[in-house]
Amino acid sequence: MMAIPVWFCYYVIVNQKPTTEVAMAIIAQGRLFSWKKIEARSDLDRLRMVLEVIPDEGLMRKLEAFRAKGRDDYPVRAVWNSLLAGVVYQHPSVASLRRELLRNGELRGLCGFDPLMGAQAVPPESAYTRFLKNVFRFGSEIEAMFEQLLDRLGRVVPELGTHLAVDSKAITSAGKPTDRAADGRRDTDGDWGVKTYRGKRTDGTVWEKVKRWFGYKLHLVVDATYELPLAFEVTRASSSDTKRLLPMMKGIKDRHGWIVERSDD
Repeated sequence: MMAIPVWFCYYVIVNQKPTTEVAMAIIAQGRLFSWKKIEARSDLDRLRMVLEVIPDEGLMRKLEAFRAKGRDDYPVRAVWNSLLAGVVYQHPSVASLRRELLRNGELRGLCGFDPLMGAQAVPPESAYTRFLKNVFRFGSEIEAMFEQLLDRLGRVVPELGTHLAVDSKAITSAGKPTDRAADGRRDTDGDWGVKTYRGKRTDGTVWEKVKRWFGYKLHLVVDATYELPLAFEVTRASSSDTKRLLPMMKGIKDRHGWIVERSDD
């Protein structure tokens, strides 16, 4: 699944809202914190919050060890922090993130880039491409970060995992399904998927929307009260939602037994 940037997948995960609830009862919406307080903070403050809590030390050490014999023009931790900044600042691309870094000295400093170098400290797009390829080598470390954060939330929020919901999200590939060009932009991992959405208008008539895309699918099991992801999996676009549900629930049981114990569904 090398065509999907890791940080983009996580951005999709944390912003995804469930559409198919396992429990049909209306649930009073709980709150982990006030979004108004978060939204009132600056982007820099929100990034500081992320950097303070994300358990990425294991990943950083592995990336630094992997680069030990290579060039260190752009420090691993600074580049990683800048990718997290791209999520917090909601940049749609590396190019957009770089423009932000070039004009925002405070952001460069918070990420850990050398302040004496100024804008020259910002990595080129090619450096980000190489860095992401290295990150893909340690995908298990990123998954471990997710699992650690989930367990920490479970200890703080006793109701987390009580009501479950499932959903999936289409992820369109940046590559092409068929491309014989020499630049290698053909995506050989993705395939075609179809997803049908149905609903009812206020006048009682039924509507239907069919989405077709080439790429991948993000499968989610979420807490229906807090709208937080409890498990996720990225597959080819054609993968069946129902066929992936049981393996995902087994994974939750194996890794986070407390969710199964709490669940009413």
